[in-house]
Amino acid sequence: MDDTFARFGFPGEPGTDDFWAAAGAPASVPAGDGWATLFLWRGSPASVGFESWSAPVPLRRWGETDCWYAEVAMPARLRVTYQFLTDDAACADPFNPAGAGGDRSIAATPDAPAQPHWPPVAADDVLPLPRTRLRWTSGRLGGRRTVRVHPAGGGGPTVLLLDGDDWLYLHPAMTAFDAAVSCGEMPAVTLVFLPARDRDAEFCCRPELWAAIRDELLPLVADSGVPADLDRLVVAGQSLGGLSAMYAALEFPDLVCGLACQSASFWWTPDAMDQADPMGGPVGGAVAARLRERPDLSGLRVAFDVGEHERRMLPHCELVETLAEQAGATVRVSRSASGHDRAGWRHALLRDVAWVLARGEG
Repeated sequence: MDDTFARFGFPGEPGTDDFWAAAGAPASVPAGDGWATLFLWRGSPASVGFESWSAPVPLRRWGETDCWYAEVAMPARLRVTYQFLTDDAACADPFNPAGAGGDRSIAATPDAPAQPHWPPVAADDVLPLPRTRLRWTSGRLGGRRTVRVHPAGGGGPTVLLLDGDDWLYLHPAMTAFDAAVSCGEMPAVTLVFLPARDRDAEFCCRPELWAAIRDELLPLVADSGVPADLDRLVVAGQSLGGLSAMYAALEFPDLVCGLACQSASFWWTPDAMDQADPMGGPVGGAVAARLRERPDLSGLRVAFDVGEHERRMLPHCELVETLAEQAGATVRVSRSASGHDRAGWRHALLRDVAWVLARGEG
């Protein structure tokens, strides 16, 4: 019998009831310096789409059965978001209990570090939401948005989560922070989940956003009745959100005491988005240019993280990390087992916020 499936731990004849009863999340076996990972899909033709790591991989059909599969070569230490792509839909993996929203799943190679405090989320699970909901109508930014606020452990320093809806509806950050606080891995904090209306407009080094947060949003949080130390504001952002967080520390230094910057888009310059290769411009982009002016960042704590598989991001991030430390910031640098993917940023989010708030430590 062909061992295509047996070597991944799936017994029985592909396409039979016994085979599907044993089917589970993607399985990996060693292959060279990395892993071979088997993805299974039941039904119609499809491909596996990965978030910011690989081009889609077409599935092959096993004979005349309803079993479709792909054996995908993966590097060591990878956690990745994926979905099955059919002609008319994008679907989560029905065999994988680890999901991210209703149409995405998460796969990890066996050597990817664990992510404690983040529970598995099935595609049909409804994530809990903070009880406090603020309606923010911004005179500076225009429009109206809903901002959720949660006092983890009873509340404390304020942690502003950019792209807040992702951390509410795709990844259960409220649950994860509650767990980290309850086991003593971080102090009590007040989480503010800020949704983005237009990421390119708001996160690309725009002072209007941070003036609005200072003058409009934080007073709403202060009046919400939720305990929050607004004098200690930590900003956590990813990708363009990480760029915006660093911009806030540079241009609004009295507002921000610490940052968790993950896979920050430090390649950005004012004209980068108009280029055929946005990452091909000056290393470190506009933020590096600003840091070369030697602003005083003493008193600022910054935790930088980037996916170790984001090869083109690394030079941009490495330069900003160095220049921020030279400007006086207390800096921590790490690399996550991922590409440009929120599934890989989750553990660093908790760890880095805890580090930023542990001001007595290096």
